[in-house]
Amino acid sequence: MPAQKPALTFGWRVFGLGVMAMAVLCLAWGDFDQGQPVPKAFPGRAILAYAAAAFMFVAGAAVEWRRTVAWGAAALAAYYAIVVVVLMDGRLLVAHPAVYGEYENIAEPLAIAAGALMVYAANARIDPVLAARLTRAAQMAFGVCAIVFGGAHFAYMNLTAPLVPRWLPPSQAFWGYATGIAHIAAGLAILTGVRARLAAILLTAMYGSFTLLVHGPMLLGDPRDHGILSENALNLALIGAAWVVADSLARRSRWGRAGSDQNARTIEATPAPG
Repeated sequence: MPAQKPALTFGWRVFGLGVMAMAVLCLAWGDFDQGQPVPKAFPGRAILAYAAAAFMFVAGAAVEWRRTVAWGAAALAAYYAIVVVVLMDGRLLVAHPAVYGEYENIAEPLAIAAGALMVYAANARIDPVLAARLTRAAQMAFGVCAIVFGGAHFAYMNLTAPLVPRWLPPSQAFWGYATGIAHIAAGLAILTGVRARLAAILLTAMYGSFTLLVHGPMLLGDPRDHGILSENALNLALIGAAWVVADSLARRSRWGRAGSDQNARTIEATPAPG
């Protein structure tokens, strides 16, 4: 009897809420998400912005419903991977390959696309082998994104350190470097599979701490700032994506044990020759 794919836990719901929050801000401001650069002179830009925001909201809402989660996740994965990463951010990276910030700008939507692909693989009615391959590809992509995020802390410490609360010892720069190292370590763990699930869990917790210590207080200080609102929504989506990675790694471990048990039973049931 074929093994059934276990369902994800709560992370996929957080992920869907994060995407919906990003969409609501786009609808409220009548503009593309700040991580989706579209030239101001692009024909029909305003209409396209509303269309993209509506699409994100509907797809994010679909992720929240069991019957449509696979379709919603597939739509988000395709949109972020093809439209945002390749068509929107990709052109800027080609134009400015020496600017590290362009790599970070690509890593953010790529992490969301990876999270969506993992949600799709866990819920779609597809072959378990294909689901495992899609999941591993998405895990690898997310691991690369985590490394890029960590590198940005070092490349732009002048922007990272001031975000850390001044009251947090020993210093703002210390936590800027520490969180950069944590990102890189988590990314390497996910890529290599060494303590990968623990790394994903700790990464999820770190993103949660960013909301509590950085983005949340900034929002309380200026609740109408579009940039601050967008950072909170993006961080919520990243919390969900990292959580989904942790869930997918737990699933991978269970699949591996199930496969080993099945092989053992097959060997035991095989009659000896002669």
